[in-house]
Amino acid sequence: MDFLRPASWEEALAAKAEHPTAVPIAGGTDVMVEINFDHRRPEYLLDLGRVGELHEWEAGEESVRLGASVPYTRIIEDLRAELPGLALASRTVASPQIRNRGGVGGNLGTASPAGDAHPALLAAGAEVEAESVRGSRRIPIDDFYTGVKRNALAPDELIRAVHVKKADGPQQYSKVGTRNAMVIAVCAFGLALHPETRTVRTGIGSAAPTPVRAKAAEEFLDAALDEGGFWDSGKTVTPSVARRFAELCAAACDPIDDVRGTAAYRRHAVGVMARRTLTWTWESYRGARHTEGAA
Repeated sequence: MDFLRPASWEEALAAKAEHPTAVPIAGGTDVMVEINFDHRRPEYLLDLGRVGELHEWEAGEESVRLGASVPYTRIIEDLRAELPGLALASRTVASPQIRNRGGVGGNLGTASPAGDAHPALLAAGAEVEAESVRGSRRIPIDDFYTGVKRNALAPDELIRAVHVKKADGPQQYSKVGTRNAMVIAVCAFGLALHPETRTVRTGIGSAAPTPVRAKAAEEFLDAALDEGGFWDSGKTVTPSVARRFAELCAAACDPIDDVRGTAAYRRHAVGVMARRTLTWTWESYRGARHTEGAA
């Protein structure tokens, strides 16, 4: 196994162009596990640790450009106001040591359906900034996951950053695991309210071959909130609406039985998380409306 260690982004792109099968390694929290268990034995490892710009982020007026290697700890500490759903997801990642090393770029590159960041990125409507020596492009998160541990990157492309719109409403994230830390998700669920467009977005992890959205559930809830006048009145979402939303979220799953949980349990758990996160986010929205009204 050869170890490529570029000192700049341009060198990294050149190395990837010359060796398209090279496996990028930044925090190493995913790649090294696969190598240590002999699940992967790449011919080349492409170390991105010296590329400083991948560890940087910047907040614009509408969105945050998050470098691929910004560690989860930084997201938790510095971006919980702008990206609350992703910050909540980051808090569930493994241990403090891994949160200090791992970043969203690694989650995206691995594209495991159990990756903790995926539901939050789907709910927020993120875009992945990919680049090669041929140029750069932005891939909508909905188009990024193409199969089990497969993504839309070309062989010569690397993930440079992720663009995530700043939250314009409450966001939530929930995860079920077999213990409280250092655990791969049995299933996970992200929800984001977007009051500016009066829409909701969801993200489901570890309950289908790829991370997915519950689009039928979103469409139902969009219509229910609009027709019921909930956005304007700020009244409590009715139990029947919450129950139907949960059922549709569960129906969006296509899970498997494995050592961490059964398919039936995953569907049930996603429904429970959907109902709970809807309750939490909507109560936050109502609270914010009340505060604005009092002011």
